[in-house]
Amino acid sequence: MAKIALDLQQALARRKREGKPASTTPRIIAEGDGWSVADVVCTCGAHDRPYEERHARYAIATVLTGSFQYRSALGRALMTPGALMLGNEGDSFECSHEHGEGDRCVAVWYTPEYFERLAADVDTSAVRTGFRTARLPQLRPLSSLVARLGAGAIGVVDVPWEELAVRVAIESLRLMSGLSDRDPVPLNAEARVSRAVRIIDRCRDAPLALGQLAHSAGLSPYHFLRTFERVTGVTPHQYVQRARLRAAAARLIAEDGKVVDIALDCGFGDVSNFNRAFRTEFGMSPRGFRRMSRGGE
Repeated sequence: MAKIALDLQQALARRKREGKPASTTPRIIAEGDGWSVADVVCTCGAHDRPYEERHARYAIATVLTGSFQYRSALGRALMTPGALMLGNEGDSFECSHEHGEGDRCVAVWYTPEYFERLAADVDTSAVRTGFRTARLPQLRPLSSLVARLGAGAIGVVDVPWEELAVRVAIESLRLMSGLSDRDPVPLNAEARVSRAVRIIDRCRDAPLALGQLAHSAGLSPYHFLRTFERVTGVTPHQYVQRARLRAAAARLIAEDGKVVDIALDCGFGDVSNFNRAFRTEFGMSPRGFRRMSRGGE
């Protein structure tokens, strides 16, 4: 949704105008017994030193806009819109913005007792080990959750936050158990893919040819395709398609506009193709998703 990116751009412009140091600012938007949710805006850039912190609780953060490098005991990953960053309670981690400026995330934090109760219902090994991977890529089962988190973060819909926090944790644990380990990707591959990701983030409703994205990354189309999938976990086509579908889903939640207008605005040239893609991604029609996300109204 445009407001998510606009708020970040305003924060970056304000930092430059006022000469302030970079910051990562969490704003608690919901909390309960054992869980909390925060809207996190980061204004760090390539010239700022990476900051090291420690996860005070189990953490799942979804990237709404921007990208950054995340390193923890679980490994290294390029975090891009639609992906989930995972962190275990007590683990040190480092975030850096070597290839771009700023990001905005929604973070869900769980106390160990709360998280372990959820993990026991899904993956008993996670009760002992916690998360075993640093990131979940932009996967189809996450699309609806990410769209609802983004809409809730900017206050355009009344979100049942604890229910959503539980679903995010359970889905993350379930998907984690099906991922195989991969060797770390080279740093230069992350830099190349990050440039393409930020182009998609800015221009997702415009035509984006594989050759154009490959050129921005300084790679041949063949090597770009392989490198992009290795870094992000999905192909460029899947990434663009899901970025457009998440944007459409967020607008369906927040706005009363016609489905056809939202489809066209989000980069789909044909409403029938949009309806098919939306149903495949979210398991229901756009109108059904709008009703469900608004509590069946």
